Amino acid sequence: MNWTMKRFEELTLQEMYEILRLRNEVFVVEQKCPYQDIDDKDQNSFHLFAADGQGGIFAYLRILDKGQTFDEISIGRVIVREDKRGSGLAKEMLQTAIDFVEKELQEHQIRIEAQAHLSAFYGGAGFQPCSEVFLEDGIPHIEMFYDSRQSAGKIS
Repeated sequence: MNWTMKRFEELTLQEMYEILRLRNEVFVVEQKCPYQDIDDKDQNSFHLFAADGQGGIFAYLRILDKGQTFDEISIGRVIVREDKRGSGLAKEMLQTAIDFVEKELQEHQIRIEAQAHLSAFYGGAGFQPCSEVFLEDGIPHIEMFYDSRQSAGKIS
């Protein structure tokens, strides 16, 4: 898989449009959850994505700088288009993001807010629950923490 990693200012208008289209398609329409997706955090994030030959983005996540959501680096908006799910793309993309944080950003810790039903998926990557389940936009979430010094390092 060819992954593209860009800072906000490096994204083309078409890439940003495709990212927002995918996020809206899944998080708002598919999950029936109207919420404010554009949250002023994209500008201070890395954007990791894969696109088809026509430029349509089908897998995406963002890596938020320290201080955007948590004191640690954070990963969010993890998404794979419905027709590409079940292919291992999410695991590969998450591992690519973790490797980038460790190798390029020289950080060992990542904190996320995961949809609670995905806690086993993130647990397979070494994330450990560190909060009780709470509601975010009407969807159960849980805060999870990753420290590469305490993790096996690869998604199982």
